[in-house]
Amino acid sequence: MSLSLYDVSIPVYLNGLRNLVAILDKSTTHAGSSIASWLTARLAPDMHDLTRQIQMVSDAAKGGAARLAGIEPPAMPDTETTIDELRERLAKTIAFVESIKPEQVNGREAATIELKFPNGAMTFTGRDFLFNFSLPNFYFHTVTAYGLLRKEGAPIGKMDFLAGGRQAA
Repeated sequence: MSLSLYDVSIPVYLNGLRNLVAILDKSTTHAGSSIASWLTARLAPDMHDLTRQIQMVSDAAKGGAARLAGIEPPAMPDTETTIDELRERLAKTIAFVESIKPEQVNGREAATIELKFPNGAMTFTGRDFLFNFSLPNFYFHTVTAYGLLRKEGAPIGKMDFLAGGRQAA
């Protein structure tokens, strides 16, 4: 069995996004109205808060999917201040990533992808972008959001992160 660039990217982003939604749902049920204060929680003073981590998960998934497909990612201003707004952003991100078709991604393993930053740029092939930047960045922000929710007392565990709380039968 061979795997395509699409197979190792789009379904991976979707799985992580859906699991994050399930984690947020479970955390919100536990936290109740306290969830609002959790959104400003940080793991360290120089790290982004939970709200920004979730926004960056969204950015990593939509940006990764778009760049692999050779299109521009949809603009999503970072204006969310509530859990419901963050859920809406994740829903929009999922819808966008779901819209990417295999034929848009497959065959772009060697395509040039350039990321521009205020202090310079990074250039990758499609394959290297996925494995050496996009997926690590996506998982970094996803696991940081998970860690923040755990730190605040959410009753979530490894299976929530890996499988959205689904348990083996």
